Amino acid sequence: MPHPLAVGLYIGTVGIATYCAERNKMAEITAKILKGFRDILPGEMIAREKIISVIKEVYELYGFSPLSTPAIEHKMVVCSAGDEAKKQIYTFEEPDGSEVGLIYELTASLSRVMAEHRELPRPFKRYQIQPVWRYDKPDPGRFREFIQFDIDTVGSGSMMADAEIISAMHDALAKLGLEFKIRYGNRKVLNSLIEFAGLTPDMAHPVFRILDKLDKQGIKAVKMELGPGRKDKSGDTIPGLGLNNSQVDCIEQFLNIAQSTRAEAVGSLRRLFKDVPSAEEGISELEQIHLFLESQKITDDKTPIDVSIARGLDYYTGPVFEAVLTGKKSSRVGSVMGGGRYDNSIGRFTGVDTPATGASIGIDRLMAAMFIARSRATATQGGRKTIFAFIILQIRKGNFRIRDHHRLCWSSPSLTSSSPRAPVVLGSPTNGEYPVLGLPCRAGCLALAPLSAG
Repeated sequence: MPHPLAVGLYIGTVGIATYCAERNKMAEITAKILKGFRDILPGEMIAREKIISVIKEVYELYGFSPLSTPAIEHKMVVCSAGDEAKKQIYTFEEPDGSEVGLIYELTASLSRVMAEHRELPRPFKRYQIQPVWRYDKPDPGRFREFIQFDIDTVGSGSMMADAEIISAMHDALAKLGLEFKIRYGNRKVLNSLIEFAGLTPDMAHPVFRILDKLDKQGIKAVKMELGPGRKDKSGDTIPGLGLNNSQVDCIEQFLNIAQSTRAEAVGSLRRLFKDVPSAEEGISELEQIHLFLESQKITDDKTPIDVSIARGLDYYTGPVFEAVLTGKKSSRVGSVMGGGRYDNSIGRFTGVDTPATGASIGIDRLMAAMFIARSRATATQGGRKTIFAFIILQIRKGNFRIRDHHRLCWSSPSLTSSSPRAPVVLGSPTNGEYPVLGLPCRAGCLALAPLSAG
């Protein structure tokens, strides 16, 4: 009979060999995240949840209620956003043969809900916070999976509903302590531009898509794309629409109207389109929104009229709006919030004309803009590494508030060290703003905790 010790050694050796084989087998799997996706680690998740809670609080003050819908819908539902959207939708077939897709945005699901739950009150005001998926080109702040935060009012054709959406957007961004601008225009006014320029209605969407590039590309590039086309920075040819000089000149007149204030923009449009009777409806809607915002003391510099805004989706029918951050570094992220009126979309599900308006925040893009100045830099000082972090959370009256970017630095002999360094205190108890205790837990990380007001 084998000695018990020998048996134990044999079993131990076999166990170690099996473990090593399994470990080597596991190591064959490449740990690499998909392009356009990302992990969100605890520190960023905490900040994200706080940002969401601030926005949610504002929306609830405006009377919006929460709604949740599935991540997967029938293909006909997710593809209802239009031909442009279809190119970016993840679709697949279930084992039973059903054609489905991951939700591209939340409006299509809202439309289905309104058709299936006709007992819901009108107007129906809801907010919704869920991930959506788009097969999109990844850019700074743009991901293929991201959290979308929507507010919509269904069942009201009044411009007061649109103005309320803009007002809620304004208050949410203001409460986050951001520098921003919410521009708004009107698709009906853009339709009048098509008539003014002597173009056929089928040219509307191609022209609108080019006008939407004005803020990024500039007037020269836009004119070239409306006409013969142009080459981009890489040398690739961007084909033009082939409009003649007279048509391009009409569009340029429109883009160059005086609009330093909302009231001036309304007056300029009435003068330009004096011979286009169909223009008055869209101009009047812009004016109604202006008067409501003015009554709420929301200033022109924060919510200007911008006649060039079209927004990308085909289903917008009236007012459209878009929020951008105006800080020097965060402005490169582009639009962080946008929306508009889509009176024809829900009716495709209900069979009844159903006016609706709403807006969406890309939470991940908003966070990217807010944290873009936080990117770490390293510098060598006497053989030691100094880590810089940009912190944008501050205590105000007992609650976190997004405000200024505070820069901290601490020395660490090792970038992998996990031992705490000396705590850093930010802020002062003036004007009701209490200090924040910043405790570097490891290189590049910071724990935040409020200090007592006393």
